[in-house]
Amino acid sequence: MAKARIRTAAKASRDAHFAALFPAERCAAAIMVAERVTQHLGAPKIVAVYLPIGSECDPLPLIDRLEGLGLRLALPHVTGRRGLMRFLAWTPGEPLPAGPMGLRQPVHDAEELVPDAVIVPLLAFDATLHRLGYGAGHYDRALVQLRDARRIGLGWEVQRVDALPVDSWDIPLHAVATETHWYAA
Repeated sequence: MAKARIRTAAKASRDAHFAALFPAERCAAAIMVAERVTQHLGAPKIVAVYLPIGSECDPLPLIDRLEGLGLRLALPHVTGRRGLMRFLAWTPGEPLPAGPMGLRQPVHDAEELVPDAVIVPLLAFDATLHRLGYGAGHYDRALVQLRDARRIGLGWEVQRVDALPVDSWDIPLHAVATETHWYAA
């Protein structure tokens, strides 16, 4: 129940923050996040990214930079709320059929990739770099299979909380980039 209450509060806070920003401020923030991630990413060959939904931190400037660096990109693909998440090859401009939960995702038969870096959305994160997602566990289950991948969350500074309840299956991130800070383990 604690996670459900935190999710509700975190989403409301994120939504309010997002709504208070002018589009130019959102764009500038996304560029700052992209710069921070690019500086600290290391040298992956395959990076899993996401496409934003609602008030999530926008990774599109980061996607542009990663593509410019010649990295292979993958997007999450799920079949339902409790289904497994796979990361499928994607190049900007390719079709993205609508998936469950508002996702835009590659066609189901796109090449499955094993990313060495995963960029993840979040509702909240804490000082230990644990993240709180939407509750379906897609990223938790996927990250268990990708323990060697660099895990980086993207969020707004207002999404940082003092502490999150942590379950045995929760895997901390290596870093979180916000519009104002880079937090690293």
